[in-house]
Amino acid sequence: MCGIVGYSGNKNAINVLLDGLKALEYRGYDSAGIAYRTCNRIEIIKASGKIVNLEKKLKKNTNSNMGIGHTRWATHGKPNETNSHPHRIGKFTIVHNGIIENYESLKKLLIQNGYKFKTETDSEVIAGLLDKLYSEKNDILKVIVELKKLLIGSYALGIICDDIPDKIYAVRKDSPLIIGIGDNENFIASDVPAILKYTNKYMILDDSEIAEINDKVNIYNDKLDIVFKEAITFEGNLEVAEKNGYEHFMLKEIHEQPEVIKNTVSPFLKNGLESLNDNMPDFGKYNKIDIIGCGSAYHAGLIGKSLIEKYADIPVNVYVASEYRYKKIFTDEQTLVILISQSGETADTLACLRKVHEMGINTLAIVNVVGSSLAREADKTIYTKAGPEISVATTKAYLAQITILSLIALAIGYNKKLISEKKALEIIDSYEKLPSIIEKLTCYDYKNIAKALYKKNNCFYIGRGIDYALSMEGSLKLKEISYITSVAYPAGELKHGTISLIEDGTNVIAIVTDKNIADKTISNIKEVKSRGAVITLIVADKIDDDFDFADYKVVTPSVNDFISPMVNAIPLQLIGYMTAKLKGCDIDKPKNLAKSVTVE
Repeated sequence: MCGIVGYSGNKNAINVLLDGLKALEYRGYDSAGIAYRTCNRIEIIKASGKIVNLEKKLKKNTNSNMGIGHTRWATHGKPNETNSHPHRIGKFTIVHNGIIENYESLKKLLIQNGYKFKTETDSEVIAGLLDKLYSEKNDILKVIVELKKLLIGSYALGIICDDIPDKIYAVRKDSPLIIGIGDNENFIASDVPAILKYTNKYMILDDSEIAEINDKVNIYNDKLDIVFKEAITFEGNLEVAEKNGYEHFMLKEIHEQPEVIKNTVSPFLKNGLESLNDNMPDFGKYNKIDIIGCGSAYHAGLIGKSLIEKYADIPVNVYVASEYRYKKIFTDEQTLVILISQSGETADTLACLRKVHEMGINTLAIVNVVGSSLAREADKTIYTKAGPEISVATTKAYLAQITILSLIALAIGYNKKLISEKKALEIIDSYEKLPSIIEKLTCYDYKNIAKALYKKNNCFYIGRGIDYALSMEGSLKLKEISYITSVAYPAGELKHGTISLIEDGTNVIAIVTDKNIADKTISNIKEVKSRGAVITLIVADKIDDDFDFADYKVVTPSVNDFISPMVNAIPLQLIGYMTAKLKGCDIDKPKNLAKSVTVE
């Protein structure tokens, strides 16, 4: 979950590293640091807190053309300057993303050999181990091969050796790392936004490969044979990593959602039903689906479950990845496992993929990052086309995920003749109208709702069916960026215990978009209203009435079930955003969180 960057070239390395770290700060912001070579020595500058604290300590006109940097999400050791990266022992300076599971035994071994440690981190052990191995082998590439044999866990490493003044070495296992390709300059980075100011060409470093970087790039396998790779050209531009006049990345990304929908559905719908079938995998052999995700991806899976079961007549189970990877799995060759991840590097989700592959089960990845580990290892991949998402709280990636899942439900239902051709064409037409509907909902004034929320300590979200799945995501948005304790419940479940927490002034956000069960949900809303709750109602216009129980109301257009989740997600996103803004929270970088969870 940390971000690493490295540079070797003709530019001022300090400025390049700082630019890269700023673009990667969504991956961690507990502390930051850089190491750069100047006057034949390595200088290390570190600071606790956000990157701006590091920037204040740097002398940007210092002459240096090579260095490595790190922005940290703390796992081992407090988030302070001492524990921040880079770490240096002997002749080696390193930055690390990941977790070394056997670091304690390695540390004891190194202490027995005279090494001393300054930090509480697992990462510092890597620098000591490199130094010890190098004193025995004196061949950096062979040392890195040996290092990989000793480390248990996940890592992406940027390595500098004092004896090799013009080169950076990089290696990865289960943590993302790319190699940026420039003109007589090259980069390492955890993600593409870190290099976009300087180049849009990159290569993906695969697990166990070693990169050697200066004005050229060599990549080696375990046998130290050269590996030849084609450079990938990133389709976007630097604007994806900039706010472009918006106050926060989250707000920018909410407003990008109409374009995200267009880009995501276009390959499937440009030629009607023919395109849908041509671009979807063949689902015909499957009679059961397991969907796996973490956080918002898990909530997206719940939307998918509702639509696929209703319209494709296939039973769907949805699991949190960190639970699924350790449970007994009941699958067979007629089961499809769908794995959802924005980054394609989510550690628990990747572990689930590898577990079911060992069982011979087919997998489908729904992922946003081209060439990510999940995309490469799954049997089939569907890309969400959301573009890079900088804000830690996902919006456009989540919306793209539920869009893909709705298209899957449509494709299966149509091919099983559960949806008529006429109905399918009507649904396809609704996707064309969806961007303009979303755009209108982003212009609604949510400030009054946020004013009722931002001074409170807790909030409840309720709904039934697919509205309950939406409630879970809305609740997550509120809690993760505003720090208000927020819980989602099926509306009918409140009276089985939790209604005891409702008192005068308790905020309840209720979602009512399904006409078939609206009366049931409205009864539940009245139950909490009678106990003093302040009600915010998100309701479809064909259900809307002069409800006397709603203190605040957002009326959304009544649309078909396939696009309804995307429509009704927008108010939930903006209520969370406006509440956090009124509280003065750091919306894009909420405390204790990071964007890409690459550790278990």
